[in-house]
Amino acid sequence: MMTVAAVAQLLIALAFVSIPLVRHRYGAAAKAAADAELTRQGVRPAVLEENGMRFDAGGHETWAPVGIALVMTTLAVLNVAGNDWGRMLSWIFQVLVLLGNGVILYSNLTAAKSIRAAFARKADPELARIDVERFLDAAENAFPRWVMPYLQNLRHVIVFGGSILVLIALLVA
Repeated sequence: MMTVAAVAQLLIALAFVSIPLVRHRYGAAAKAAADAELTRQGVRPAVLEENGMRFDAGGHETWAPVGIALVMTTLAVLNVAGNDWGRMLSWIFQVLVLLGNGVILYSNLTAAKSIRAAFARKADPELARIDVERFLDAAENAFPRWVMPYLQNLRHVIVFGGSILVLIALLVA
């Protein structure tokens, strides 16, 4: 049963690695589309970078998913090897990944609201003029159709389903 858990953990690792890979490949196009939309709205595109908003695979958009993928891969190796540390750490980290992915999903579903609130906290009149929904739609539409919603939803299914499968495997092993 721990082999099933390990396979699920490897699939979860791949799902997380897909995030920076897609952002690396298509982030520049998303930024260009977002910049064009901001220009259309009469807002300087540089305002995004000045306020730390990015579409590429830099910063936490790379280290967080790659870090999670490395942890999942390490746990998979330990579980296939029959190492007791793999089981114990899988209980801890698999629950954290499951809860963390819930936060990611919530963040995806409330992105416009969260960005509007973040812009409001900055009290920058230029940010206040941005039509956030149009801005986000422009950036999202720069990604290929298979990314959003298909890859994004597949990633959530793999992470939620795989995490539940790992927890079941831990229970019956």
